[in-house]
Amino acid sequence: MSINNNKIRIMIADDHKLIRMGLKDSLEKNPDMLVISEAENGKDALGKIKAHNVDVAIIDLVLGDISGVEVIRQISENAPETAVIALSSQLKDQDVINCMQNGALAFVLKDINSDILNMIVRSVATGAMWLDRRAVNALKYAKTGIIPQKLCSRASFRARHNNLTEREYEVLKLVVDGKSNQQIADELNISEHTSKAHVCSIIQKLVVDDRTQAAVKAVKEGLV
Repeated sequence: MSINNNKIRIMIADDHKLIRMGLKDSLEKNPDMLVISEAENGKDALGKIKAHNVDVAIIDLVLGDISGVEVIRQISENAPETAVIALSSQLKDQDVINCMQNGALAFVLKDINSDILNMIVRSVATGAMWLDRRAVNALKYAKTGIIPQKLCSRASFRARHNNLTEREYEVLKLVVDGKSNQQIADELNISEHTSKAHVCSIIQKLVVDDRTQAAVKAVKEGLV
């Protein structure tokens, strides 16, 4: 991560100004994030990656002049220190495969919860990978090597993580669904404080760093 008041430096590339504005406003509510650049097309994005020290680039797959996948490939090749999040309005298996094989560390859909996106930005800035759970099967069956073809069963997951309580299993499934602590609390009819405590306990028991990694682990190991 670049040293700029300890903030993650972000570039957003999307051909819709309103989406760029919405993402910028949402991300900059976090004290550890700074949107340093915006791009409306692929050529613009590549030029600004070259001109700025970008930690995380959020790249829409439809940019008008150059495909988002090609932009991701060129960033990976020419600016490997920049972590890329592929952004799409729809889920197509081949898009997922192409993005991840060309260097993206995350694939997210535009309906993503802002809290989850914040965590993904922090996660990829440290070199971790994240996938929308709906995109997992695209990699699972494509023999890409990114996700194992054969995932474990739910029973096998529970056997390996039998220190989780029944309530924690419920909470973990909602974390995988991208729910915030408040949304989990509302769905399970518990307080937000209790919801947060369950999430913290899950993170500790799964031996991961945050809820994003807990969700990825749950998906990879067959809980969902």
